[in-house]
Amino acid sequence: MSDLVLPIAQVGRPHVPLVGGKGASLGEMVRLGLPVPPGFVVTTTAFRQALAELDPTARRLTTIAGLDPHDRAAVETATAPLREAIATYPLPGALAEDVLVRYRRLDGGRGSPPVAVRSSATGEDALDASFAGLQDTFLWVRDEATLLDRLRACWASLYSVESVCYRRQRGIAEEDAEMAVVVQQMIESRSSGVMFTRSPSTGDRSVVAVESAWGLGSAVVGGEVTPDSFTVSKVTGEVLRRQVSEKLRRHVPDGSSGGVLDEEVPAELRSVPSVTDEELGALVALAQAVEAHFGVAQDVEWAVAAVGPSGDGVYLLQSRPETAWSTRASEPIAAPKARAFDHVIEAMGRT
Repeated sequence: MSDLVLPIAQVGRPHVPLVGGKGASLGEMVRLGLPVPPGFVVTTTAFRQALAELDPTARRLTTIAGLDPHDRAAVETATAPLREAIATYPLPGALAEDVLVRYRRLDGGRGSPPVAVRSSATGEDALDASFAGLQDTFLWVRDEATLLDRLRACWASLYSVESVCYRRQRGIAEEDAEMAVVVQQMIESRSSGVMFTRSPSTGDRSVVAVESAWGLGSAVVGGEVTPDSFTVSKVTGEVLRRQVSEKLRRHVPDGSSGGVLDEEVPAELRSVPSVTDEELGALVALAQAVEAHFGVAQDVEWAVAAVGPSGDGVYLLQSRPETAWSTRASEPIAAPKARAFDHVIEAMGRT
């Protein structure tokens, strides 16, 4: 088996150094039997080989490692040549052929299926660091030449100004930063969104919070639409809070040239819930299964298919640890006092 390109179904948490956080998480969910669109990962081995050709003495990495993360202009000047070199790097024939063969097989060899091409860095999706949004993702890629271009673009995005500044601020060594790339069959989403296995507003672990909207999930993740919002009890399955928003925009596939279009939501759908109660129940059950497997609260991207690889249904597109609450220190509300009444006296003194 090649260590340059691996099926998602053959990887998992032990393979993070090879397939990055996103790739490893998807592999774990496939192994659990959860509904995940088929795909493969171009591993960090391929990235390292490309970087070794482009920067054989590691001169560029040494320069980046010494940059001031607060001087964005200097970071841009230092990283732009490396990004350009990666984006125009001629892929070795064997690697390109392996990628394209696996791409053609995604829909049983019937053609060129639309895919998402997603960065999967080795340090992302950890409890103590989140690279979400710092590296590139490309949706609805529809042809072989564009796929290879997007692969290189994901590699190059490891050296975006935002990504480099984040690593420098957190003291992450440049030699420890590597990029894998996930290629995954797209779901033609009727509805999409995110869900959190604890409340993002209160930290409550007894609920699942679901946000949804029409079309592709990029509109929700990018904050371009006010999504519907549901809070569901993990214990009873009851919908504790239901807020249906007026959803004015949605992202849909560009059928002519690939990529994504932003369009108006038809008037008759704007104030209609974007998921049914049955779909909401299925989402919550999947969220709990993912959380139970990983052992920490999760931030999950999902889609409800209009037409999917296996027919209609709910699909999981990504899962990462929830970091907003999970990384907070568990401090007591107040330090212990010798007498309970002393807490009252202290509170009165603050008023």
